[in-house]
Amino acid sequence: MKKTIICLCLLNLSFTAGSLKAQLNPAITNWLINTTGIQGRHYVSGNPTPITDAVEANVQTVQYSDNWVYVSTSGVPAYITGPFLDGNPSIAQNQNAIFKIPLNPVPNTGTPTATTGGNIGIFINGVALFDYRDGVAWNPNTNSLCGGPGNPPCPGGPGASMDWNRDAILAERQGFDCVKGHPAMGNYHHHQNPSAFNLDLTVISNICDIYLADGLYVIDSNTHSPLIGYAYDGYPIYGAYGFKNVDGSGGITRIKSSYQLRNITSRTTWADGTDVTDGPAVSTTYPIGYFREDYEFISHSEADYLDEHNGRFCVTPEYPNGTYAYFCTVDNNWNSAYPYCVGPTFYGIRSASKVTSITEPVT
Repeated sequence: MKKTIICLCLLNLSFTAGSLKAQLNPAITNWLINTTGIQGRHYVSGNPTPITDAVEANVQTVQYSDNWVYVSTSGVPAYITGPFLDGNPSIAQNQNAIFKIPLNPVPNTGTPTATTGGNIGIFINGVALFDYRDGVAWNPNTNSLCGGPGNPPCPGGPGASMDWNRDAILAERQGFDCVKGHPAMGNYHHHQNPSAFNLDLTVISNICDIYLADGLYVIDSNTHSPLIGYAYDGYPIYGAYGFKNVDGSGGITRIKSSYQLRNITSRTTWADGTDVTDGPAVSTTYPIGYFREDYEFISHSEADYLDEHNGRFCVTPEYPNGTYAYFCTVDNNWNSAYPYCVGPTFYGIRSASKVTSITEPVT
């Protein structure tokens, strides 16, 4: 009888410890769950009074198992969205989405997986993260842009490999709202640091003058930026500032991208020297930075510079024992800096996805 009692106690301790561990996992506890019923709001061009939508904002529920967290969200933020002054007719619409994200992310020791168009992560308010691209590229057969609204399809169709791919941050700036987001057929998303334009040190868009909105967070150079999302490989995403050193020492500093613009006037090769089909010459129409291939990666030894995935292994407030983490990078003026959040490849094994239902027991 004594042995039986001891076994039962140990089993109970094990279960309690496992449950506690799961509950303390930041990937479970850090979502902005809508407990007040707040609804999404959007501006219409010409009207500075926002319209309330019949859609609950932010995250609705969070459920988890031993290995996965399931985030149910409308994909509509609580901050005001729109207008989108590039002619985009869409507004942020209810995605009724369930994001399945790994609780135990795994580094990819093989060939890194490239980020793709569409969702590559999720912010803590349930809004989607896209990578740098906007689906537009250069077609050397016609010497013109292809893909995206208003352009003919690219050879091979959407998602086909092209040598010169347009950077959404520069090319689509006019279509971003005050919080630097916009919808793709109703799927509202950010390609970049989700802080408001008017709070940057150098303001490069006047959209907030009339259509003011709060960002997901406010950049603070004196404080470690908050955990603002998770990439599709399960690793966390932080804002622009962090500890200078990876062990948590050295004070707070801006965490820097290791990518820089190439010193080129013609587009004939990639940064690694690969000879590719020619793109348009650098000009006022196609300025340097207009295409993702205008950037090159320069390795840095300083701890506050990131790797080729735009992340590093480091201590953060939510992960005192350390984790690999991405950062939404900005420059000295707090304007978004390529590759912006995650990419152009994932550090870990991409295993997250959008699912239509939960098929395992969850809490």
